[in-house]
Amino acid sequence: MRAVLSKAPGGPETLVVEEVSDPTPKAGEVVIEVRAVGINFPDTLIIEDKYQFRPQRPFAPGAEVAGVVEAIGEGVKGIHKGDRVIAVPGWGGLVERIAVPAASVIPIPREMDFETAAALIMTYGTSYYALKDRAKLQAGETLLVLGAAGGVGAAAVELGKAMGARVVAAASTNDKVEFALELGADNGLIYPSGPMDKAAQKELSGELKLATGRDGADVVYDAVGGDYAEPALRAMDWCGRYLVVGFPAGIPSLPLNLTLLKSVAVIGVFWGAAVMRDPKGHAANMADLMTLWSEGKIRPRVSRTFPLHKAHEAIQALGDRSAMGKIVVTVGP
Repeated sequence: MRAVLSKAPGGPETLVVEEVSDPTPKAGEVVIEVRAVGINFPDTLIIEDKYQFRPQRPFAPGAEVAGVVEAIGEGVKGIHKGDRVIAVPGWGGLVERIAVPAASVIPIPREMDFETAAALIMTYGTSYYALKDRAKLQAGETLLVLGAAGGVGAAAVELGKAMGARVVAAASTNDKVEFALELGADNGLIYPSGPMDKAAQKELSGELKLATGRDGADVVYDAVGGDYAEPALRAMDWCGRYLVVGFPAGIPSLPLNLTLLKSVAVIGVFWGAAVMRDPKGHAANMADLMTLWSEGKIRPRVSRTFPLHKAHEAIQALGDRSAMGKIVVTVGP
């Protein structure tokens, strides 16, 4: 079978497509014939050895897959050959077939296509865990989303609205803000691209306060980091919750005196670890997401698709932060 492999640390241009042996399911595993692979920001990091996990090379990036069960290992019950499923292996997904633990697969609703399925788990799973379990977002609260047009940011906008919040979307271009408004955001704000000095950060903080309202944001969903973090923190309401989700703009240093003055909680969001630590909670969240999808309250936006042999272009498009919504690599048949 074909596989997209990282054989040395580097950017997307270092990835190669090679023929590798087909997987065989071990006890408790199933083999999925991959039809679509969701591309996520960790894919840009893991191939450069900048992610929390460093797989042994050669390995295939690709954290979430959708496809059809092709083979079943010993002891697997309740899953059948031909079942349409999704799974999050963490890496290894940019292949034509992959073996995964049977316990990790989730059935795809009959009405859901493979591209949509591959765009659902990581972005919506991360954002739902962040908003529901970590921030405990309540109806009527104000949610500020930084990076609102990206994969997790767009999911946060939709989920925030589905949970009854007033959502303010912040992004780097007018097109991205318009995209977030189409997702249902109540208000939008364009923030500067690139590094900001203290004066620019102060100006942005004032604009965020105006956009979020007199009291400021109850919850900040920060999937950007960098120089945008402190202005967002300054624009928060009393007893707000600041969600630390990602750092494409760099890892920020927050002035902790502001958390004291505003009684703000800074909350880390590590969805992948949470899934492993609380599989029952993860399963319940996935069931909620499937219900929200079936009710039409969330709808993953796949903005671009690439064939498997151009997977490096898909990762590059995500890495340069030009994408809106989700990027998916399609595989066969």
